Amino acid sequence: MNSRERVKKALEHGEADRVPVDMGGSLVTGMQVSMVYKLRQALGLDAPGTPVKVIDPFQMLGEIAPDLMEKLGIDVICLGRSTNLFGFRNENWKPWKTFDGTPVLVGEGFNTDPEPNGDIMMYPEGDRSAPPSGRMPKGGWYFDAIARQEPIDDEKLNVEDNLEEFGDLPERELEYLKNEADRLFTKTDKAIFANFGGTAFGDIALVPAPWLKNPKGIRGIEEWYMSTVLRKGYVYEVFEKQCERAIKNLEKIYRVVGDSVTSAFITGTDFGMQSGPFISPNAYRDLYKPFHRQVNDWIHRNTKWKTFMHSCGSVRVFLDDFVEAGFDVLNPVQISAAGMDARELKKEFGKHLTFWGGGVDTQKTLPFGKPEDVRKEVRERLEIFMPGGGFVFNPIHNVQAQVPVENLIAMFETVRKYGKY
Repeated sequence: MNSRERVKKALEHGEADRVPVDMGGSLVTGMQVSMVYKLRQALGLDAPGTPVKVIDPFQMLGEIAPDLMEKLGIDVICLGRSTNLFGFRNENWKPWKTFDGTPVLVGEGFNTDPEPNGDIMMYPEGDRSAPPSGRMPKGGWYFDAIARQEPIDDEKLNVEDNLEEFGDLPERELEYLKNEADRLFTKTDKAIFANFGGTAFGDIALVPAPWLKNPKGIRGIEEWYMSTVLRKGYVYEVFEKQCERAIKNLEKIYRVVGDSVTSAFITGTDFGMQSGPFISPNAYRDLYKPFHRQVNDWIHRNTKWKTFMHSCGSVRVFLDDFVEAGFDVLNPVQISAAGMDARELKKEFGKHLTFWGGGVDTQKTLPFGKPEDVRKEVRERLEIFMPGGGFVFNPIHNVQAQVPVENLIAMFETVRKYGKY
């Protein structure tokens, strides 16, 4: 099988020749740029000092280039929007070094001039005349969003202010998506994992809108979470109008990309903590589920795409609802969280959900274990999740900085050795 066929088979809950592997197919299944550099060096792909491209400056994710994909047996490739989360294009690359000294390439809009205290500030669309929308503290590994929250007057709150980023996709963006989809489909055999944007309701990484120069409405993280209770009617109306616009944009997108897409990223809103659910199941059913269902229903009626949801933490109590809402894929499958026993998840939901992730613990085992610990855990997860298909191997969320490179190599070697059907 080729990669596209392999992933499709897994998503249909069938056993392929081997378990498909994702690394870099999305912004929640990638690898921090310093680790990409170290891995490339360890595998002998580059001469020392060869820089790696930063493809997501917000999380400082590195490019999983075709040669690395080939070396690692990666089956998934990313189709994203033309601009990153700070609103500028990854183009006109320039050299920079991260705080740990890793040589990288960043887009022209990336600010490489530190503040007097050593922090790096990032600006929407790379425009330094606008207030900064992100901060990487001196010695840090990625950016924190700066919530540019204006004082809220409940009498003057306007739903349209929280909808600025959900307008009609311009023709130039549709043309970009069409060309990229055509290129990825014809020039590679990888499964295309698309993130078209606009369908994540209340994703807290997106609420501050770091790509907008002057976001209005409710943009503070604490204020937004409180508003889902205190201003529930307002938030519901935001979601209602966002959903209408999202479906209109999906109609336009489908006309230009068709069924070249294998899986589509729908939402990254987190509903779980380490110790339990972040909200109640009833709160999910009232505020989020109706809109998830509308988006998923449209996609399933009109396309062959499989719908992907990312929700960290302990989400066991929501899984029946996620299935009813029409999701095909669950990520990151955070096994270390309460109630997320791998065997129970596979037994109870393996016929309904594809588990995309859960391959190894990125909180403890991968960064702090030894290679033999990584091999043992990866093999156990393969034995649990592989039978009957419905599994795409990926660690639990992005690979972070400072992971021993020998642990990364052990992870991929174990998947290659034991991931065959």
